[in-house]
Amino acid sequence: MLELQAGMNAKVDAEWVNAGYPYLRAVVVEGAEAMEHYGWKWWKKQTPDLAQVQMEIVDIWHFVLSAVLIETRGDVDAAREWVEKRIGALEGPDARKTWLLEKEFRLDTLSLIDKLELLIGFSVFRKISIPLIDAILEDCEMSWDELYRQYVGKNVLNFFRQDHGYKTGTYRKHWHDGREDNEHLVEVLAEVQAQSIQGGDDYKNSLYAALQARYAIDATRVETTV
Repeated sequence: MLELQAGMNAKVDAEWVNAGYPYLRAVVVEGAEAMEHYGWKWWKKQTPDLAQVQMEIVDIWHFVLSAVLIETRGDVDAAREWVEKRIGALEGPDARKTWLLEKEFRLDTLSLIDKLELLIGFSVFRKISIPLIDAILEDCEMSWDELYRQYVGKNVLNFFRQDHGYKTGTYRKHWHDGREDNEHLVEVLAEVQAQSIQGGDDYKNSLYAALQARYAIDATRVETTV
């Protein structure tokens, strides 16, 4: 994932390591979006959209990986050691604890909304807590393997966006029936997972092709309308 993330960052900006982009600021925004998808308003009825919450967590992981890579000056091996060391500690006595500004938080006593809010707090102070992310994954019914599967999918979508004019402003983020590309990705992940198991197709190429097919249909509709 670190290698894929470094590749994505380089596609956006070849000088990303020295550009000073505030990757953890992006986590603040994505964390708030995850809260919206789950539902945090006590004054109205809200139904959690777990699939979209998971996608926001995947987005958050993109930016966390980027922040770690910045700390290691783009050295993927050093970043891997940083992450593996902290994931290894998840089996230890402090696996369900985290600290921010010298305050201890017991993660097993917090709701998902509380954890997302705490994640935003960490990100505001430019800090990363792997135990907190692990606890959020559990609440979102995601294993680390599932995070990897969805991460690869979103990484492919990000490359697809860049290839189709995301940075120049010509990319259409809303596809069929006004739905965002993220929503299409959720469906494509389910479709391609079954296809790749049965047919042995390359996972990334299959995902990209499936996205291309849906986007092409949308483009045809736009041209027909014009």
